[in-house]
Amino acid sequence: MEKRKEMKKKSKIRLTGLEKRKAIAGYIFIAPFIFGFLVFMVRPLFQSLYMSFCNVDLGAAKFEMTLTGFDQYFWAFRVDPDYSRALVEELVRMVIYSLAIIVFSFFVSLILNQKFKGRALVRAIFFLPVILSSGVMLGLESNNQLIANLQQTIEDAGASTVSITDGLETILRTTGVGVRAFEKVFEVIDNIYDVALASGIQIIVFLSGLQTIPRSMYEAADIEGCTAWESLWKITFPSISSLFLVNWVYTVVDFCMRSDNAVIEKIQKIMIQNQNYGAASAMTWAYFLIVIAFVGITSFAISKGVYYND
Repeated sequence: MEKRKEMKKKSKIRLTGLEKRKAIAGYIFIAPFIFGFLVFMVRPLFQSLYMSFCNVDLGAAKFEMTLTGFDQYFWAFRVDPDYSRALVEELVRMVIYSLAIIVFSFFVSLILNQKFKGRALVRAIFFLPVILSSGVMLGLESNNQLIANLQQTIEDAGASTVSITDGLETILRTTGVGVRAFEKVFEVIDNIYDVALASGIQIIVFLSGLQTIPRSMYEAADIEGCTAWESLWKITFPSISSLFLVNWVYTVVDFCMRSDNAVIEKIQKIMIQNQNYGAASAMTWAYFLIVIAFVGITSFAISKGVYYND
């Protein structure tokens, strides 16, 4: 008994040491971001918050801020004719496209996790969005005429052929059954290029989670007579449920920072063309707080279904 207690004590000490080393390694990895945030972003962040409550007058090499309270927020929501409409449209678009990206990346990761010939090539093809959606390549993708022509060719080729979705869309429009809902679905299908381009990181996260599930669990389920569908719901989903939460937060934040976001374009127009820094700051902070509230509420709801395997 004493030896067993000593062994348990030693194993607990080893586990504590391992967790401490992992924590130290984690802090080392995030240290550059924390340093950069504290040095370069904290001051502009609070300055923009203060600016959203002020009327900013631009002068020669300087600007003067006069405190006006919530007037800039009132102007953004009650006076400006486009901001509220763009905000609602982008939030609805964010929900639809985020769900589409999560579903698409999950099923692609399931396919890439299977064993088949040419798997490495297929994985490389699906991982290309990770390269195309980062850094310099993002600018090349948005400004490169060759890639733009390639995207247009793909869309034209899909539009020129008689597809099942076109026929189904025509039938649903004729019958009038759930027209608005199906319009959004077909809009996502028509923009599958954008969905695939934004799914690279999510595919990697899901695939890394799928590869941590022991094959013995699926083998035991097969012996017990489980179907593939039952294994998906009873083994796969619970094992990587926490990754759905991670990918959801990442997808929502990534979508809100896209260059084709109507709200971002509106803010840039107010700031650059109209040079109204107070109103632009108020619009930015309102958008930021709404998105943060949405992420918090949805993350709390999703976390209720997350299974943590201790």
